[in-house]
Amino acid sequence: MIVSAGSAQSVIMRHYIVSLLAFGSGLFSSFSSASPLEVNNEARADSWPYGPLVTSGRDMKNARGDNVVYAGTNWPGHNEVMIPEGLQYQSIETIVSKIKSTGMNAIRLTYAIQMIDEIYANNGQDTTVKASFTKALGLTNGPKVYSQFLAKNPSFNDNTTRLQVFDAVAAECLKQKVFVHLDNHISRATWCCSTNDGNSWFGDRDFNVENWTRGLAYMANHGKNWPALTSMSLRNELRKPDSNSTLSSQSYNWRDWYTNIKKGTNAINSANPDVLIFLSGLDFDTYITPIVQGTALTPGSGKFSIADFEGYSNKLVLEIHNYQNSANNCNSLKSSLYNSGFQALHADDSNTVNVFPVLLTEFGFDMTGNAWQGTYATCIASYLAEQKAGWFIWVVSGSYYIRSGTQDYDETWGLLKHDWSDWRSSAYIEGGLKPLAKATAQG
Repeated sequence: MIVSAGSAQSVIMRHYIVSLLAFGSGLFSSFSSASPLEVNNEARADSWPYGPLVTSGRDMKNARGDNVVYAGTNWPGHNEVMIPEGLQYQSIETIVSKIKSTGMNAIRLTYAIQMIDEIYANNGQDTTVKASFTKALGLTNGPKVYSQFLAKNPSFNDNTTRLQVFDAVAAECLKQKVFVHLDNHISRATWCCSTNDGNSWFGDRDFNVENWTRGLAYMANHGKNWPALTSMSLRNELRKPDSNSTLSSQSYNWRDWYTNIKKGTNAINSANPDVLIFLSGLDFDTYITPIVQGTALTPGSGKFSIADFEGYSNKLVLEIHNYQNSANNCNSLKSSLYNSGFQALHADDSNTVNVFPVLLTEFGFDMTGNAWQGTYATCIASYLAEQKAGWFIWVVSGSYYIRSGTQDYDETWGLLKHDWSDWRSSAYIEGGLKPLAKATAQG
């Protein structure tokens, strides 16, 4: 049998990932078996979410052949504490219930590769939440906020690890039939994103590619215990690495994007062949046009080919972000969304070479005023409804444990109030979000 160079590289990579997982599974079992939590994550093939999901043309489908459309919100877990936000104010059950009450059916749950790096560095042992709060918030505030976290979530204790909090979120999402999309937001745990934060591009100061693929594989393997987990992303908002001029000039391009994307998809699929894999574009994931139109991946002449994803070509989904908040013309905004990636939904367009499901995994606006009634918010909503496309609004968080050095940071773009107790803008929830969820959510 003749094997092409590309195929040989793919085989080598997949062998490497399998070997890594054989080692990593020992690390996983060494801490998960000591869990203080009783988490019910069991699911049958004939029960929700009726997975595994696959793609068929422009659609995501479950095992019954039904269309699945995510209508959800971002729930960050990638900042310095490295657990999902808000748990000092409300229980996991309460937060998931609030999300579900709007008609939303999914969360984009973010994490940092640093969490997995620390597990490997600690012989497979994850850090306790107690220690993580103290490290992130200091000797005074860390224990104080940790006590609040325990009071709101009494099933946890001093032995609870960070990943066990993620486990509990996934279990509650299963209970309430909320899809979990797991997003690698960043490598070094911190607020994201800027072009000089060291997390921008493959090979940047804090973006070690081997650690990244190892982390993707680890979380994909760990996620086998989460029936509600139906998809994963490769990386949030790839962008120009301005703090590294050599990397920026020589590597920030579609050619190197494709090289590394294939490493990431192989890592996830080798570890967990059930999950869909989301591909994000360049310039803060604001466009992924060359993949849709099949144009050259510059500065090379190669093109995206579904054949490069042998065995899981029906597992790939495209995602883009949009923050054109100053938009004043809806037609122009819709045209921008189409040209940036949503064209992939339209096989009827002669310029569409590769058809995929496309999701808007980030958009958002200030919840303290009337921005939800403006051109940007209303146009985004009408476009998603017209396209029957999936989405995740940024962000559910009313506040963050810490953001950019400020503890208990108030998030004015948050759907929830500072203490996560109620909606920041009930008018938007009733007049904007609920109608959008009703018009789009499926599954």
